Amino acid sequence: MATIAVVDAGAGNLGSVVRALRFVAPEADIRVCDTAAQIAAAERVVLPGQGAMRDCMGQLERAGLRQAVVQAAASKPLLGVCVGMQMLFTETEEAPEVGGLGIFPGEVPRFRVDEANAPGGMPLKVPHMGWNRVWQTGAHPLWEGIPDGAYFYFVHSYFVKPQNPVVTAGRTRYGIDFCSAVASGNIFATQFHPEKSAEAGLRLYRNFVHWNP
Repeated sequence: MATIAVVDAGAGNLGSVVRALRFVAPEADIRVCDTAAQIAAAERVVLPGQGAMRDCMGQLERAGLRQAVVQAAASKPLLGVCVGMQMLFTETEEAPEVGGLGIFPGEVPRFRVDEANAPGGMPLKVPHMGWNRVWQTGAHPLWEGIPDGAYFYFVHSYFVKPQNPVVTAGRTRYGIDFCSAVASGNIFATQFHPEKSAEAGLRLYRNFVHWNP
């Protein structure tokens, strides 16, 4: 029975992530983890996040979880979700004095309303909130059974810009084209919320539970 650690970074989507995982993998041992030892003992790790990156990074630091997450990312399947994806990068416009975990080189800028215009010239709203399509940049085990261009649910004002575009696993259009999923080795992360994305999101979680990178 797989042990899956859901990292407690003080995120508001923690409960919904756990419920989705338990739905797709009732046989798994899914635990909300707030100690480094619990993360180290797990076979798989999910890093959720919602709200302010400064708050989520601060919680990891206060709880002594930062290094545990970095070590997990180097050795076992890890799934980042929303701010959990943003935390994997080097720096963020939202909290430049805090930065991220530095697992992926790159930045996390904010959407600019003046440079993101919908058809008809109307400015887009920030945050980007609601259903939008994700275009896969290539085959990946976590995309298995999910149609290219499937709709997922987004809530975010910031997006990632990887320094190395090769890690981009999915792209989405919201005024501009932005990276909405990344993948490298044993790491996969999404800007959208799979736990709020109906069948496509549940399929992605199911794929993660059975993924052996």
